[in-house]
Amino acid sequence: MPTPELPTPSGTPSPTQEQPHQARRTAESFGTDAERYDRARPRYPDALVSRIAESTPGPDILDVGCGTGIAARQLQAAGCRVLGVEPDARMAELARQLGVDVDVARFEEWDPAGREFDAVVAGTAWHWIDPVAGAAKAARVLRPGGLLAPFHHVFQLPPRLAEAIADVCERVVPDAPFDFRAVAAGPALDTYQTLFDKAADGIREVGRYSEPEQWRYDWQHTYTRDAWLDQMPTQGAFTRLPPDRLAQILDGVGAAVDAMGGSFTMPYVTVAIAATATTSR
Repeated sequence: MPTPELPTPSGTPSPTQEQPHQARRTAESFGTDAERYDRARPRYPDALVSRIAESTPGPDILDVGCGTGIAARQLQAAGCRVLGVEPDARMAELARQLGVDVDVARFEEWDPAGREFDAVVAGTAWHWIDPVAGAAKAARVLRPGGLLAPFHHVFQLPPRLAEAIADVCERVVPDAPFDFRAVAAGPALDTYQTLFDKAADGIREVGRYSEPEQWRYDWQHTYTRDAWLDQMPTQGAFTRLPPDRLAQILDGVGAAVDAMGGSFTMPYVTVAIAATATTSR
């Protein structure tokens, strides 16, 4: 992939790109339809949410790149007090309407104004942040023993559907430098391990944390045709497509799902990179 501006169809930058956090136009494009994003994007495993809530020295959580507050609301339901930081004002406004306090800022530039937290998390958002600067900023706002735990969904499209998506995208957007075919190459977790390694290396480089460890949660979700087509426009490869091209892609993918019986089951893995703050600020 030639530039960090271009994400894979899963909505995140390809791990082969040099600096995903520099892809600002994509990173801040998800608010184009914030309501759809909140409605269609998958939630996080309850076991992960519970583990985060139980692994912190207190209830105060900072949710970096909180979007519409999907993870934040799950953490609130687990008894946590959550503040979000989100660069897209459209996403932040919906999160506020749904009960989450949010500061609008890029995390690296955000002013904590003396506030401290028991955990810093990021739900499928840490790859948009400089991994060293982000870990260093988190260390400055974490209380002693506080937890840094960015986490990320990885999904593996059924091969038949992955090929169909690649075919229709290459036909409708032949001039796009996305490697649509790569989505069919799998296995996705092996590919995304590069992102997890970058996050862990950034934490190590800061030198104020315990050794990062991975928490892994395997699960699956069955999508109807309509549910999958509702989610696709929220993915980074599609958020900035012209409406006519997006409609053609959705028509083609919808036909592929119809040919599979109108639904399919998606295997997911959710991985957290967890480390504890070990030194004072």
